[in-house]
Amino acid sequence: MTTSLIDGNSLLAVDVGAANTRAVLFDVVEGEYRFVAAGSAPSTAEAPFRDVSEGVRNAITSLQTILGKPMLDANGGFITPSQPNGSGVDAMVVTLSAGPTIRAVVVGLLKEVSLESARRLSESTYARIVETIGLTDHRKPEQKIDSILRARPDLVVITGGTDGGASRSIQKLLEPIGLASYLLPPEKRPAVLFAGNEKISKDVKSLVGSLSPSLHFSPNVRPSLETEDLEPAQRELARMVINIRKQQIKGVDVLDLWSGGHILPTAYATGRMVRFLSKVYGAKKGILSVDIGASATVISAGFKNKSTLNVYPQFGLGENLSALLNYTSLENILRWSPLDIPASVLRDYLYQKSLYPSAIAATLEDLAMSQAVARQALYLAMQSARRDFPRDIAFIKPTLTPLFEPILAGGAILTGASHPGQGLLVLLDSLQPVGVTTVILDQNNLLPLLGAAASQNNILPVQVIESGAFLSIGTVISPVVSASIGVPILRGKLTYENGVEARLELKYGSIETLPLATGETGKLTIQCLHGADVGFGPNRGKEITVSGGALGVVFDGRGRPLDLPADTVRRHELIKKWNWTLGGE
Repeated sequence: MTTSLIDGNSLLAVDVGAANTRAVLFDVVEGEYRFVAAGSAPSTAEAPFRDVSEGVRNAITSLQTILGKPMLDANGGFITPSQPNGSGVDAMVVTLSAGPTIRAVVVGLLKEVSLESARRLSESTYARIVETIGLTDHRKPEQKIDSILRARPDLVVITGGTDGGASRSIQKLLEPIGLASYLLPPEKRPAVLFAGNEKISKDVKSLVGSLSPSLHFSPNVRPSLETEDLEPAQRELARMVINIRKQQIKGVDVLDLWSGGHILPTAYATGRMVRFLSKVYGAKKGILSVDIGASATVISAGFKNKSTLNVYPQFGLGENLSALLNYTSLENILRWSPLDIPASVLRDYLYQKSLYPSAIAATLEDLAMSQAVARQALYLAMQSARRDFPRDIAFIKPTLTPLFEPILAGGAILTGASHPGQGLLVLLDSLQPVGVTTVILDQNNLLPLLGAAASQNNILPVQVIESGAFLSIGTVISPVVSASIGVPILRGKLTYENGVEARLELKYGSIETLPLATGETGKLTIQCLHGADVGFGPNRGKEITVSGGALGVVFDGRGRPLDLPADTVRRHELIKKWNWTLGGE
């Protein structure tokens, strides 16, 4: 099948989200792979259907209507390969983010070593850590067993011991896991991933294997104290998550059959694509991808020698939304709103949205609340993800966001905004990028689908990305500076391809733009003032080539970290002004 795809056959990619299901067709157009069309439908993981395959059929039916090309037979079955009459497609891949948060127990030796690796591994999928057991845990064995039984885990991740290192300590930690599994009904026993010292694999099988419905092994995530390698374990964990979903959600097995086993968790597929792009482009700066969806907020970053993937179900905009207040306050969310909204109204909104994740904003007040919630959720996710970024990467200041090029962003709250400027302001407020970066909107949420497609065809993702299927918002210049409001911090001169020049003076606290159309480039001469730094050093300017986009070149002169005024009226005025500057309402 892989060979036939490279020869130019069609690929249907389906993404099953918590709120929406999308079906996307990729095919060869004039000798290169292109994104052809997309159909969507509400997801059907929840009542009354409780069968994700129904939502997939509806999304494919929508796509069929757009294309006039049958892909389902009269019985609702998937037609593959393509038929002589033009019906069907040659292959299918699926990404899946729908489903309840997976409850995970992590087990390891040292808090700062193996347990930290276990935490990072668990956070690379749709899991929430509900219990941690380590070498310094002084609870009695029966207390550990009780805590595991109360946690009702779907998944146990075990790490610890360098290759050929500690074994007896790990064996001791495994006993409560085995006994707790024994006490649970067979259908409630968790899947177990062992990613520790390979020397004791036999002991793991004897202590846990007969009691777990699914025991998996992967190479040690900590082969030595100084080395961490999560990728093989993440790959194994991705397969385990799909198996867990098969037990939890009806219809996943049907999609697995239709796709020939090419089904991946959406977040893992995104991480794979970011790793691929960071290797292809090999820039000095990192590559950042953010996706804020109903089931989770996903942040994936690719650097020269390392990639990170962090999945935060607690910061999703769907059924977990009411629990957001466990991590922040109503006041911290409302600081992002341009309207004066009572805290009680926002609280009601959070509960309503958690019950009806696919509901869209019907009033300006609803829109303001939804975007304020998205800002705070993405801000909290970014603050958490930063701790896993490598320390030897490009920073202006280590306490701020690293230098990224580009930033890729997806999620309905960003892509479904009435104007790209609204989505950009959400990103600028929450991520607070620094220096010079290009911001690209994944308006069709293709990135995870391309990551899934890469396993079948490594040519397709590259050609689709280069085809213009993503929306470039433009180049963003964000000086790091501290100054008084209204003080000039940067002067810019943009020279267009036809020789025409445009100039601006950026004052602290403001956002400004210079037009530069999508597909065009220009020469931007930057002069930094008042100690401003855009990545070349304080007060150091430079002439750089910048790319255009929907908003041209955007200058964010609000400083880093962003400090909103405490005065409510002043803050509302500023947020409205920034929105207006970027083309919002």
